[in-house]
Amino acid sequence: MDQLICHLVGDYVLQTNWMVRHKHNKISVAAIHALFYVLPFLLITQQPVTLLVIFSTHLVIDHYRLARYLIRLRNWCWTDSGFSTETPNHIAQAINIVIDNTIHLTINYLAIKYFG
Repeated sequence: MDQLICHLVGDYVLQTNWMVRHKHNKISVAAIHALFYVLPFLLITQQPVTLLVIFSTHLVIDHYRLARYLIRLRNWCWTDSGFSTETPNHIAQAINIVIDNTIHLTINYLAIKYFG
C-alpha cells in the first residue's frame, strides 16, 4: 500500500500541467517530473539504488511513452494509440493510463523488494 500511495502522489498530485504537456518532448522536463515523482518514495526507502531505479525507469517510461509500444505489440496494431479506429478515444486513453501505471508499479515493487 505504501508504494501505491507514493506512486499516486508522485505521478498525480505532484505532476503539474506543464510537466504533463512537455515531458514527452523534452527529456529535461521528464527528468524534473521523475525527480518530483521519486520524492514520496523517500518516506519508505532511502536506498540510493532503489531510488535511482525508480527515478530512471520513470523518466524513460514517461518520456518515450513506452506504454503505447506495449499496447501496439499487445494489439498487433501500429496506429499511434495502438488501437483500431473503432476504439473510442476515451477507452484507448484509459487503457493506456492503466498499462502505464501497471508498468510503473511493477518496477517500483521489484526495486523496493530487491534493493530495499
